[in-house]
Amino acid sequence: MAPNTVFLEPDNLLTPKEKNKLRKPVVEKMRRDRINSSIEQLKLLLEKEFQRHQPNSKLEKADILEMTVSYLKQQSQLQMKRSFHKSSQFDFREGYSRCLQEAFYFLSLHKVRTETQTKLLSHFQK
Repeated sequence: MAPNTVFLEPDNLLTPKEKNKLRKPVVEKMRRDRINSSIEQLKLLLEKEFQRHQPNSKLEKADILEMTVSYLKQQSQLQMKRSFHKSSQFDFREGYSRCLQEAFYFLSLHKVRTETQTKLLSHFQK
């Protein structure tokens, strides 16, 4: 069988519609390549996480995307818990400091320092 030869017309002889028809498959292939590359990068980044859930199995692209979404949701929830915990710790420390200031102020109003006041101030300073 003789090889098919396609003679492409120079660009200036093609209509815009014909140019788009020729360009569309190339653009579509580039788009698919970008998607596949990104999915492969996700797979490499989260490889350990995937192995925990599905050891020794070949992951399809949909599996990789679903597991990535699940992992990111999980990380987001952990971040929210950590931030709440840090906020609670901050609130506690702030409240403790305020209470300590009030106690020092109250004790400073009394000119006579008793042994109990001295012990209390010493304890608070620790």
